[in-house]
Amino acid sequence: MTITYTPIGRVRSPYDSPADVTHDEADETTGEIVLEDEYEAGLEGLEEFSHVVVFAHLDEIDEYRLTARPPHADDVEVGLFATRSPHRPNPLAQTTVELLERDGTTLHVRGLDLVDGTPVVDVKPYVGSIDDEDASFGWLEDL
Repeated sequence: MTITYTPIGRVRSPYDSPADVTHDEADETTGEIVLEDEYEAGLEGLEEFSHVVVFAHLDEIDEYRLTARPPHADDVEVGLFATRSPHRPNPLAQTTVELLERDGTTLHVRGLDLVDGTPVVDVKPYVGSIDDEDASFGWLEDL
């Protein structure tokens, strides 16, 4: 089975390569999610949300690993699917960013951890549906 997605836009960020993305700085990194003009009507109402979830294709990732050492946890190695590592069989990114402003098809955001030019495949409003006290955060709770 083949699954095909067509990008709906691109990321504008200060990062030129995956190696430039540091998680220490990404929380404050500002950038833009720029959608194609044909999707402008689909953005109506999004500006009312404080955060959005961006789904992107990590087009510069060309290999995957079944285990990963998460940032800030150098002595921890866990399975790939228990992490947010970009080195995945299907290099899809899901990142939640603060929506600062919407200007037409351009979303001005903070907390961006994607490389400049990364293809965007979807954008959704962030809707928290689970209280943190009821959620379990696996191996992250030990950090």
